[in-house]
Amino acid sequence: MQVRSPRIIDASWGRIEVEGLGVVKDLKAWPGGGREWDWGETGTRHSPGIQPADAEELLEHGATVVVLSLGMDEQLGVPGETVADLQARGVEVHVAETREAIELYNSLVGSAAVGGLFHSTC
Repeated sequence: MQVRSPRIIDASWGRIEVEGLGVVKDLKAWPGGGREWDWGETGTRHSPGIQPADAEELLEHGATVVVLSLGMDEQLGVPGETVADLQARGVEVHVAETREAIELYNSLVGSAAVGGLFHSTC
């Protein structure tokens, strides 16, 4: 039986409410759980943006589909190298504005081993 990823209940500027996790500013979610996404762990910045290392934890928890958010105002970069790295590992990758990314992620919860990186501000 596949472990289900937590559903995102609500999101607004600076705040993401997640089933079973509570409220975080930025979110890493994966099959069976998730946590606050601390950009400082990998030195992430708006530019160049999400790095392969940011998504590593999602894959370690079994995600085969990954949703990457661009931020509410699409100010968070997603370099082609990050997408290519994930695709080379057999991962289906989706990139979208945060609200669209959350909608897509929630639509996959329950039917896919989905993980995601969600930025709740710019």
